[in-house]
Amino acid sequence: MNALFIFAATFAVVLFLGLQSLNVNGGHKLLAVATSFGISVANLFILKIMPGPTNWLDHAAYMTGGPIGIYASMCIHPWVARKFGKKSNG
Repeated sequence: MNALFIFAATFAVVLFLGLQSLNVNGGHKLLAVATSFGISVANLFILKIMPGPTNWLDHAAYMTGGPIGIYASMCIHPWVARKFGKKSNG
């Protein structure tokens, strides 16, 4: 069960880091604030779980959550930016 939480937290932190970068580069200020909160929450879970005893499955979960998280952030960002990002005045 720890591996599932580790995977989810790592996925989330990298997902939010990817979205954060895209939001900052795109000038989406409010979305950047929201993703910053998500980064903090996900990091808190990682920092609470990882210092404890871990095994190979936990390590694999930690190492796979990031690559899948960044891919997901790149895939969903266009939709997030259209739906919640800054609106043009033109």
